[in-house]
Amino acid sequence: MAEAAISLNGRMYRLSCGEGEDVRLRELSEIVRAKLEGVVSEYGQVGDDRLLLLSALLIADDMLEARSRVEALETLLATVQKRNSAED
Repeated sequence: MAEAAISLNGRMYRLSCGEGEDVRLRELSEIVRAKLEGVVSEYGQVGDDRLLLLSALLIADDMLEARSRVEALETLLATVQKRNSAED
């Protein structure tokens, strides 16, 4: 079992993960750190729990927006494929 040390808002978190997953965990933590720093700059130090909650909600909002865009692109792709099949 591997371990990754993640620092967010001045606090260190040690997380266990599978072998080789520590690099991915650090990449993910960079996304959280960037969002967290944005929240801190906007709202200040309003408590770790609240900052992490706001960061998580903003990341979830980003994810839902990305999911909607992917679904729209998949619909567009299916339409184009149908049109191309009809032309053949």
